[in-house]
Parts: sequence; C-alpha cells; structure tokens
Amino acid sequence: IISNCLSTFFSDHIQMKNFIFYTLLISFFAPGCYYSTIKKNKPAASPANDSVVHQPAISEAEFKRYYNASEQFYEHILERSQFSGEFLVAKKGEIIFERYAGYSNISTKDSLNANSALHLASVSKTFTAMAVLKLWEEGKLSISDEASVYLPGFPYEGVTVKTLLNHRSGLPNYVHVMEQLGWNRKKIVYNADVLQFLVTNKSKLQVARPNRSFHYCNTNYALLALIIEKVSGLPYPQFIYENFFAPLGMTNSYVFTMSDSLKALPSYNYKNKQEAFTFLDAVYGDKNIYSTVRDLLKWETALSYGNMFKQSTLDSAYAGYSYEKKGIKNYGLGWRMLEYPNEEKIIYHNGWWHGNNTVFARIIKDSATIIILGNKYNRNIYQAKKLFPAFGDYATEEDTEE
Repeated sequence: IISNCLSTFFSDHIQMKNFIFYTLLISFFAPGCYYSTIKKNKPAASPANDSVVHQPAISEAEFKRYYNASEQFYEHILERSQFSGEFLVAKKGEIIFERYAGYSNISTKDSLNANSALHLASVSKTFTAMAVLKLWEEGKLSISDEASVYLPGFPYEGVTVKTLLNHRSGLPNYVHVMEQLGWNRKKIVYNADVLQFLVTNKSKLQVARPNRSFHYCNTNYALLALIIEKVSGLPYPQFIYENFFAPLGMTNSYVFTMSDSLKALPSYNYKNKQEAFTFLDAVYGDKNIYSTVRDLLKWETALSYGNMFKQSTLDSAYAGYSYEKKGIKNYGLGWRMLEYPNEEKIIYHNGWWHGNNTVFARIIKDSATIIILGNKYNRNIYQAKKLFPAFGDYATEEDTEE
C-alpha cells in the first residue's frame, strides 16, 4: 500500500544514501495512504447523455470519519445479527464503505458479490414513481388526471395519478384483499388481474374517500405500472430498462418477469429457510426490481447530480403530501421522507418482501447515501437510521419497514 502511494515520488531505483530521507517520508504519508487506498472509485454513472455531472472529491479527514462510522455500524449492527446482503455508504457519489456478506444461494454456498442482484421490494417504487414523473415532464400525462383516463373501466372516482403516487387513493391493498375475496392461490396474479379485480369487486371492497388520508398501499403502484405501459406503449420492464437502467449503466438491474425465474436469486427467512414463490410474485411496479448497491448508487447519483429530471420535478417528488399526523414522517411522490424542524430532509424508501428487506436512504443536504440490501430477513437492516447522525443533525426514531 505504502509503495503504491509513494510511487509518484521516486523511482524503483532508490540509492542507499537516500534511505533515511525516504524512511521519514514514509512515516509522514503512511496514515493518509491507508485511507486513500481503501477509497473506492465512484461507479461510472454512465451517461451516454451526460446525465451526471462530476462532483468534487471529499477530503481524507472526511473520508476517515465516515468510514469509521460506517464500519462501526456494520460490525455492531449488521455483522452481529448474521447479516446476509450488501451494504454501501457513499458521500458525493464516492463509495466510503462497502461490504458483502452471506450467500446468494445457501444450498450451493455461492457468496454474494458486487454483481449479485437482489430483490429491492418496495424500493422498486422509486423507479415506478420517477417513470411516471418522466412521462409527466414530457407532457404525455398529467398527474392531476383521474386514473380512469388511462385505465379503461376503472370505476373509482376521484382517484388521480397523484393520489396513486402519494398513497392517498383510498384503495385497498391487493396483497391482502384478493385472497380474502376468493382468489385462487394456484393462479398467479399479474398487474392486469389487479385492475380487473378492483373493477369486478367494487361492491365488496372497502374504499376510503380519495385524498383524505395517507394509506400505504401496493395496489397504487401496480396500477401506476399499467399507466406507464398505456402511455408509453412499452411493457413496464422495457420502459424502466430503456429510460433508467441502460442510460445509467445499471448493468446488473432488471425488472422481474416469469422469464427470469431461473436467474432471480432466492431469499430466506431468519432461520435460513428459502422463501417460496407465491401467487403474488409476478406483479411489478410496487416491487420486483432486482438490483445491486452499486447500481443503486448510480441511480442516486443521477437523481442528485444529473440532468435526468428538471429540478421542479424533483421538488414535487420530494414534497410532503400527508400532514394528518404530527411528526417528521411524510410521503412524497414515490419517496418516504423525514422532514426536520430545521427544514432539512432525508429522502428514502425501505422495503420488505419475503426474506428481502432493504433500505435506500439519501441525506440530500449532506450528499450522503446509505444502501442496504438483504436476502435473509433481518430487522436490523432498518437500523440504518443510526448512521444518519454521522452526516449531520439527523436524530430520529424512524423504523418503518416499507
């Protein structure tokens, strides 16, 4: 490590008479060399279309401070709880700390690595929301339109694209009600089935008045995926690939469809038992994006430092829309948030599906990113909040699973 750090200072042919001088030089530079060596290069965000701008590097002192805090969190919170998954902390798009632990497949003992795509669970909603907002920017839809404009036969008045985005639609969660009302568990549910179920069973479903209160609901995002398909003319997986994954170089990311059944990595419960595929596992938009921590850092870098979206669009996405309850928790358009009294925000989303649980947290003002993807259920993943104070005054009791 030391010789690499000093390679620019002298050649390989050091004369003996300079031995004392170089010994002193080594002792002076060695501490900084260690941290500069372990710093990882910022992943290529990609941009064929120049969608990301360069950010200045952080200082060695900053790097050391954030590295130590991240290492302590990993060792005391994740590693001690038999974490299986991927963990990455970044500042200004630069990787500070990165770890991979556990197996991608317990049966074969294949270890997880930087190319292992894990199920993002509800972190997938961030892509669905931004896809809708991209179509809005392009003038192809209006978020104030009622959903029925884009979903023929949709019978719920007052439900708009916006209330789907911010979970104020009042619709019931298909994950719970479809089986309750008799859906055959042997028949796989697709997005079109969710819509048809809402149409057919309107008289049997308890539906709240739209835009009266916040109610987190996967149905909203299953319907948004259908709206994306209707407006764009493309299947949702293709739209996400062409507009986000390909331009940003997210080479290990994909939207799961049944054709991906053989390559999709399994997940496990806390007892290391593999979770079974269920009749609800083919619906996308609310879930079913697979990705890696490095690919998600590219997504974050494009959102924070790029020109993929107008600032006005991002401002709309990161605004809170639900203030019925006191506190700092709120929801924007596809993003959870913590709104502090000093007007600072943490923009994030958590997720849980089967054995996968995930955290994608973005400390906007301090340009920090915390990403945790687990493939064996572990509630300690949601303790990512304990890392927030390392980057500023962000104390919180937030512990939302998704």
